[in-house]
Amino acid sequence: MRVLVVEDERMLADAIAKGLRAEGMAVDVCYDGDAARLRLAAYDYDVAILDRDLPRVGGDELTRKVVAGPHATRVLMLTVSSGIDDRVNGLALGADDYLGKPFAFAELVARVRALARRAAPAAPPVLERAGITLDTARRQVFRGGRYVPLSKKEFGVLAELMRPGAAVVSSERLLEKVWDEHIDPATNVVRVTMMTLRRKLGDPPVIETLPGSGYVVREAP
Repeated sequence: MRVLVVEDERMLADAIAKGLRAEGMAVDVCYDGDAARLRLAAYDYDVAILDRDLPRVGGDELTRKVVAGPHATRVLMLTVSSGIDDRVNGLALGADDYLGKPFAFAELVARVRALARRAAPAAPPVLERAGITLDTARRQVFRGGRYVPLSKKEFGVLAELMRPGAAVVSSERLLEKVWDEHIDPATNVVRVTMMTLRRKLGDPPVIETLPGSGYVVREAP
């Protein structure tokens, strides 16, 4: 999943981003609302974590823009004001969830994952296709009963290929959903990751490359 963290306390923003990346998420960071407004217009994030008290463009205004925008981005609002009235007002603006500071990081991760499930079409916790079993909760992959150890990026790519309704998945979508803004769009990282993923999955190959279009998981012949 791809997450935007918008927090003007730089140490906190960077700590959140580092922790979420360790959980296998692609994370972009903004330190003010104006930069966040541009990012939200440019990218289809699964979840946006917004501090309510931001410089330039506030969290309330950003939330309104997300709700009115074309994407299904879910909003988790962070604030030191965690009273009942504050939570009610934040949710009334269109925020999907509300978390007061300070917070436990494990709770933040759980809330982000729950919101991401709501941002995407409903998917079963275990995906199965072409003899591959992908457990999204345990982050484990098996092929023919054999455990396949994958890196976080390899797992993210395979999960995107196996999501319900996925047909051909372009390199651009994989970059957007599995990597963050720091990746060079001209990089060959998708091709390299696909090579190692295919090698780990073994024979017969099940990931097919469609030149000019992308990648698709097909049943092995």
